[in-house]
Amino acid sequence: MSLQSAARWFEFPQASALPSPALIIYRERVEHNLRQMLAIAGGPARLRPHIKTHKMREMLELQLALGITRFKCATIAEAELGAASGVPDLLLAYQPVGPAIARFVQLIEVFPATKFSVVCDDSGAIRELSTAVSQKNGSQAIEVLLDIDIGQHRTGIAPGPEAIKVYQLIASLPGLRAGGLHAYDGHISESDLSVRTAACREAFAPVWALSKELEAAGLPVPRIVAGGTPTFPIHAKNPELECSPGTTVFWDASYLNKFPELPFLPAALVLARVISKPGPNRLCLDLGHKALASEMPHPRVQFLNLEGAQALGHSEEHLLLETARAGESRLGDCVYGIPRHICPTVALYSSATVVENSKIIGNWKVAARDRRITI
Repeated sequence: MSLQSAARWFEFPQASALPSPALIIYRERVEHNLRQMLAIAGGPARLRPHIKTHKMREMLELQLALGITRFKCATIAEAELGAASGVPDLLLAYQPVGPAIARFVQLIEVFPATKFSVVCDDSGAIRELSTAVSQKNGSQAIEVLLDIDIGQHRTGIAPGPEAIKVYQLIASLPGLRAGGLHAYDGHISESDLSVRTAACREAFAPVWALSKELEAAGLPVPRIVAGGTPTFPIHAKNPELECSPGTTVFWDASYLNKFPELPFLPAALVLARVISKPGPNRLCLDLGHKALASEMPHPRVQFLNLEGAQALGHSEEHLLLETARAGESRLGDCVYGIPRHICPTVALYSSATVVENSKIIGNWKVAARDRRITI
């Protein structure tokens, strides 16, 4: 039976003894998703998957074993985890400011085997980074990618004359090298692939124009790192781009329902239990805010063995549901759900239980959920 067609693929006998709530990873499905990533990208050379989704050494090891050598991360802790796991090339896609600058420079010193790069969008931050790197005699020069805002308006600088000035600054400062451009298009998430493709190409056109202007001015543009998960298959068709999907390793309910054309499978679930039956057609689960990402409206989880249940209330330790199947449920029954947003859900757990062939094979520590590992 295939991974896609197994009706009760999520169940495993040892669940009855597993404390809940719990994060469960299904290794076969993770490996399926990694193979799909490679197939879409045409191999590992242009993949730069994001560490933020999983924050786990074991996931990095799986990807390294498949030949993926470039990674992207959002925190110093994720960067340290990557370097300690033997990642050869690591991009910190989060402009360091304040104490983060010194921590980032310390990473470069402690892990000389890893090639570090970083995104920036501000002249002041770039100058501070240059000073910090230059003051450390043993530090290698680092590549700085200019962060370009192509519509999300969260970070980055708009492509244009000011962007050229900032890029020129990067190229001129000691301890730094102009490393190219970074353009994240997380605001492009239309379900219709043709609409999404058109929006992606329109948003990205100014990036191509900026790249050509920079090269015409004699400035190197070694790489352009583009997109996230929804635009991954679109950017993957362009051999000049590095692609940085993240959610693809685990998938989640939001992307499962919104992008049916993408060939990824839910590979990480939350396991909860019925802890109370407070009234007719009502169940209460031990799946509160502390066990399930809650930054989005309900439904925050899609249940696989309690279909159609509607959230009535959500608090720190409880999820109250309305379901016509409440009468069938007993206290202690296991309920399996696909989180709507897997990335922040993973970060709520210190470790994940790993299942393969319907058996628990171990636990993977969510090591970089901590803001600080050692550095």
